[in-house]
Amino acid sequence: MAKRKISPERREQRKKLLELLQDAGINDVAGVQELFKEMVSTVLENGLEGELEEELGYSKYDYRNKETDNSRNGYSEKTLKSSLGDIEISVPRDRKGEFEPQLVRKNQTSLSGDIEEKILSMYAKGMTTSDIEGHIREIYGIDVSDSTISRVTDKILPVVKEWQMRPLESVYAVVFMDAIHFHVRSEGQIVKKAVYIAIGVNMDGVRDVLGMWVGENESAKFWLGILNGLRNRGVMDILIACVDGLTGFTNAIEAVYPKTVIQQCVIHQIRNSTKFVSYKDIKALMADLKKVYAAVDEQTAMYQLEAFDEKWGGKYPKIALSWRSNWPNLSTYFKYPQEVRTLIYTTNSIENFNRQLRKVTKSKSVFPTDDSLLKMLYLAMVDITKKWTGRRKEWGQIHSQLEIFFAGRLD
Repeated sequence: MAKRKISPERREQRKKLLELLQDAGINDVAGVQELFKEMVSTVLENGLEGELEEELGYSKYDYRNKETDNSRNGYSEKTLKSSLGDIEISVPRDRKGEFEPQLVRKNQTSLSGDIEEKILSMYAKGMTTSDIEGHIREIYGIDVSDSTISRVTDKILPVVKEWQMRPLESVYAVVFMDAIHFHVRSEGQIVKKAVYIAIGVNMDGVRDVLGMWVGENESAKFWLGILNGLRNRGVMDILIACVDGLTGFTNAIEAVYPKTVIQQCVIHQIRNSTKFVSYKDIKALMADLKKVYAAVDEQTAMYQLEAFDEKWGGKYPKIALSWRSNWPNLSTYFKYPQEVRTLIYTTNSIENFNRQLRKVTKSKSVFPTDDSLLKMLYLAMVDITKKWTGRRKEWGQIHSQLEIFFAGRLD
């Protein structure tokens, strides 16, 4: 087994740490925790002293530089709840009672930033309110109510609104658009709401969630409003838009971005085509349909579609008819090389994202308000996109192809 390597600097740090623990008579984990609590207490007290010094304008005992009739007035003891247990600190006071500490506020009884961060993290992972209550009680020994959790998570709403209005880049190579549905309580009734989602791939090959919007059931009219909103936030051009087969979607895109090339999701089309196919036929039919969408070029694809219709048209006449009627937007990817095709022929990129959102929200069958839905989705989105690092694979080749196909729009 290879011996673990430790740098000289780290070895020296460990040596000093061991000496510190030995001098303090600490030889177990409980002792280390107590020492750490004392360190936290010391850091907090030093910070509070610094705040009061700045407030008064002179350091302790430096009366010659005192230019205020206010002065220090001893300390008050405070106990703070934390993940380490109770932490005792001494909070400095001023004689006039005007000092408002910021590091640990007057009515603060816990290291709330720590607790609130934990609540938000658990909420982002889809934990129920009762689960969050149980964890906080177990970890901190503090009872939190539904209203407290709601108040903590509501603090994220202004951040969400700001995120929804943030400026965007002027050009996106690809924008994927899709919607997922949730049940929300509205005016005493449970209604189905659509959450509209747009994910963009910029010219550096980096993905970004451009926005999430809660609205009524999915409609082209709502998408038109979203697209206008993207334009108002600085998106002047989208090279390729990847969408599902929603009626009127194409018109909505063309109204805002007339030069955008539209690719209808082939996977959506396949699902719709095979929805009512008998399980006895599905394997053979799918094999013949694959010859259409996996063809080397559009001419071959059309030939295979005719062959498919001859074989299956009698039993399933609507399948070939649907492919023909949607062909202008289904066949877009045939004009591009394989690298670009793989990127755009399906909305898998956004569907994978949606799948992760559903996983987080599965514990919630009904959301009490639109805002409660949006804040959970936002926190989940932040959690999910932490793993989105770097640019898309083979982006150099894709970018070179886009520069040729969209010459004049990428100056």
